[in-house]
Amino acid sequence: MRYADKKGLIEYDASFPSEVKAASGTSLDRCYQCLTCSLGCPSAFAMDYLPNQILRMVQLGLKRQALTSSTIWVCANCESCSTRCPNQVDILSLMDALREMALREGVVKETAVAAFHQAFLDNVRRWGRQHELSLMLRLKLKTRDLFSDLDLGVRMFRKGKLKLLPQRLKEAREMRAIFQRTEKRPTGGEGA
Repeated sequence: MRYADKKGLIEYDASFPSEVKAASGTSLDRCYQCLTCSLGCPSAFAMDYLPNQILRMVQLGLKRQALTSSTIWVCANCESCSTRCPNQVDILSLMDALREMALREGVVKETAVAAFHQAFLDNVRRWGRQHELSLMLRLKLKTRDLFSDLDLGVRMFRKGKLKLLPQRLKEAREMRAIFQRTEKRPTGGEGA
């Protein structure tokens, strides 16, 4: 069920909090806005909304605002917020769930970060580990920013920092099985 204010500026989605709770596995109603998550966040300076504000948006059903925020993509996944929360609200899982929902609904604001996110996971799915050269190539193709830092890539390749071929992880098959299991979850996205 959706609601809009009189000016049509704010949309409320009453089912959004329960969707996020199911997808993230975290209890949203435990947060009492103490700001501990935001005060300890090393990425807060680059966010359009602080972590506690994103959590409040979810609690209030402000789906569009939460899913189109830069914050969910700028989050460094450092776990500072979740570790410091006095009520054990897992904000990291919340951010992961919101990224998945934004990808699934096609409302990603930070397209370069989302492209990196997808390319990173695709590489892990394929090789069982990260291969930097293919990650860079995938990212460059997705963002169509082919030459902005080509000189840096060439220097890294010459110094042996970028391997031409990826090393396969012995457990690559098990890694793919993990991705397949998570892709089958009803609340999960498309594997990334």
